Amino acid sequence: MKNRLLISLLIALSLTTQAEDGWQQWFKDGLGDAQIVSGSATYKVENGTLIGTTTDGSPNSFLMKGPFKDFEIQFEVKVDDQLNSGVQVRSHLAKEGDPAPEGSKGDKPLPAGRLFGPQCEIAVNGTAGDFYDEARRGTWWSILTKTEAVRSDEAKTAFKRGDWNLYRIIVRGDHYQSFVNGVKTADFTQPGDPEGNIGFQVHGIKKGEGPYTVCWKNVKFKTL
Repeated sequence: MKNRLLISLLIALSLTTQAEDGWQQWFKDGLGDAQIVSGSATYKVENGTLIGTTTDGSPNSFLMKGPFKDFEIQFEVKVDDQLNSGVQVRSHLAKEGDPAPEGSKGDKPLPAGRLFGPQCEIAVNGTAGDFYDEARRGTWWSILTKTEAVRSDEAKTAFKRGDWNLYRIIVRGDHYQSFVNGVKTADFTQPGDPEGNIGFQVHGIKKGEGPYTVCWKNVKFKTL
């Protein structure tokens, strides 16, 4: 009886500490209030793991939650070598009749429902942890903000091919940081996106390729 009581107290203390710290556990039991936008990739949760799977010929797809302002998000991710992925932060959903996003390469409006903005890269090619301006400027934010020195050899090799990789992303004010397996992979200041959505990307593929998957687990989020 004493052992059972002790275990119950420890569980209650753990839950209380987590609540006090402000952490939320995402995708523990399902997709929750997240919605799929931009493409037709499929998303499901199995045993607490979010699994995104490509569909034939689909453009980039995102499982979107938000909007949020200042936050920290942590997760473990594993991606098929043939696929790249990313997590959008403070990103925006294009609406019918909107002009082209400010700062974009051209003057052509995005299709309604297209998510655009800063994306923390998930890839096996040395770009993991850098931020890409998805569907807008079409460039790396390390180049845009002249912080390429952060992209050291250690940063470029932090991502482990074929394995789970721990990401930590912090966005506070205009300051963005990312860490992959404990290695700093981005650190810059950039105004212009004070609030926006988080989106878990399944990259588009050509017809006849795939299917490929990207998986996230232990997704934790807290506002700052």
